[in-house]
Amino acid sequence: MKKIFSPAYREDYLKGYSMGLNPFQQFNAGKKNDAFIAGFSSGRLDYERMNGYVSEGIPQRIVTDKILEDFLIAGLLGLPIDDDGYTSHQIDMIEKWYQSGIEKYDPNQSIILFELLEKNGILIN
Repeated sequence: MKKIFSPAYREDYLKGYSMGLNPFQQFNAGKKNDAFIAGFSSGRLDYERMNGYVSEGIPQRIVTDKILEDFLIAGLLGLPIDDDGYTSHQIDMIEKWYQSGIEKYDPNQSIILFELLEKNGILIN
């Protein structure tokens, strides 16, 4: 039986996954193996889930998991967000994450955090 989660498979899968997340990369199946193809497909699906189909064009700003986490934190802290430059598909995704943060928003935590930041010379408008 083939060991599909060997270190070599994992390495090729992650290379494919990172290429799949890049909307400017075109897939060339001629020189890739099964692990790379699976990784690329998974990465492309994740990209399109957050940013819309590549065939519909590449947006001005790219949404990643890190950016979605930043919007979640903004919602947790009750901070306003800047959604300029995002497509309607991306804004729908961002709103879900931001709303999730708002639902968990605790004004007391924000006040404590802002006081701590201010004490350390960091001002937030």
